[in-house]
Amino acid sequence: MTALMTFTGKIEYVPMGTGAWALAAEDGVTYEIYNGEPIAIQQEGATVTLEGIIRDDVMSLAAIGPIVEVMSFELLDP
Repeated sequence: MTALMTFTGKIEYVPMGTGAWALAAEDGVTYEIYNGEPIAIQQEGATVTLEGIIRDDVMSLAAIGPIVEVMSFELLDP
């Protein structure tokens, strides 16, 4: 398992495949949010800071970037 990491950026809904939630992070990378969890984070355009782990053991139909499993988050600007 990879280490817990912190990410900040804006939440986006990506209508690719069956649809996916993503974080357009300040580091320039778009991360797919694993299983769209948690539901409270599913707010298009919200700015968030989240802690999570990169999941390199799962695949996605959306294939929009690295997959991050959210462990905790804070809405900065809903």
